[in-house]
Amino acid sequence: MTVSRVFVTDAQMRSSLAVIRSLGKKGIEVTAGEETRFATGFFSKYCAHRAVYPSPQKKRADFVAALVDILQSDEYDVLFPVADACLAPIIENERVISNYTRIALPPRKTFLNGFDKGATLKIALAQGIPCPATFFVDTPRQLEAAKRGLDYPMVIKPRISSGRRGVAVCNDDNELLANYHVIHAEYEKVLIQEFIPRKEEFGVYALLNDVSEPRAITVQRRLRSYPVEGGPSTLRETIRNESTGEAVRLACELLKAMNWTGVAMVEFRVDARDGVPKLMEVNPRYWGSLQLSILAGVDFPYLHYRMLMDGDVETAHAYMDGITCRWLLPGDVLWFLSAPKKLENLREFVRFDTPDDILSRTDPGPTFGFVLATLRYAFDGEMWRFVFRR
Repeated sequence: MTVSRVFVTDAQMRSSLAVIRSLGKKGIEVTAGEETRFATGFFSKYCAHRAVYPSPQKKRADFVAALVDILQSDEYDVLFPVADACLAPIIENERVISNYTRIALPPRKTFLNGFDKGATLKIALAQGIPCPATFFVDTPRQLEAAKRGLDYPMVIKPRISSGRRGVAVCNDDNELLANYHVIHAEYEKVLIQEFIPRKEEFGVYALLNDVSEPRAITVQRRLRSYPVEGGPSTLRETIRNESTGEAVRLACELLKAMNWTGVAMVEFRVDARDGVPKLMEVNPRYWGSLQLSILAGVDFPYLHYRMLMDGDVETAHAYMDGITCRWLLPGDVLWFLSAPKKLENLREFVRFDTPDDILSRTDPGPTFGFVLATLRYAFDGEMWRFVFRR
């Protein structure tokens, strides 16, 4: 009997845990990888094997060599790269890695058009998709030229980053200049955009086949975030209404123009001034709130796996509306500690019957793994800067 096997990177991430659980429940043998032995996903009962590899950020070449060794040692049907740290070295070495397995990413050129916010926006603008007014700034001289056309507040952000890292709202020229020098020093190329006053914010989550036809879609609305002013959702729900219908149309149009294949999240903010959904960014990988899509009836990882193995799958657009899921540890805890009106928020915060990204009665191991990982990183300043979005 042939055994179906996959390799999932970034086992510490909750999105990876959702992939591990999804595929493991289907009887697929899951090997998970991480740069530490104390990773949340390693402790899931659906994780059959564990692999510790060198840091993909600090030792990129060693990471790629170790990954190739792992893939050579056994027959893996699919490699699921999940977080930014692994995505870049894997896509850069896709020719070598694809000799040993299928990679759950689009081709390199297509992927980079989603990974780089500037490239995404240029494609969107060419398609006439509503976007914030955007200035592409690569040098201080270009910043000086752009300043003459700005109407504050403005948002400055890196072209390549995730989870709101490096994003700042600026209210005047002085704040813009100060933030530019800090962000440019770390991320190089940046974007300056008009600030869109928020009426509503949601993401369109999609799986597309190799001719960019949508095979599965869900839409989620964030109810709470950390940081409070905008960041990864700590509580969210599935939603379907007139605005989301238009956003789904726009998202599919954009992803078609990008020749996208595989999974992606297209984020929109509904402009309070005109009610139009404006494109914020494309997330070219599995998203942190993946568990909610699965709870709502769309098992993206398994559909993705079947698509890679069989060439395509039947369309599965239907999903349950009004389903909620939270990210308690540490996301919702950080939201509660940093949000105003704590007494008013307390009643909602202590509703522990809400399904969770990590906590599970039927698979409790990852909660223990999260605690061990927290202890492991207790004195790691870099990790805490990551957690607190610094």
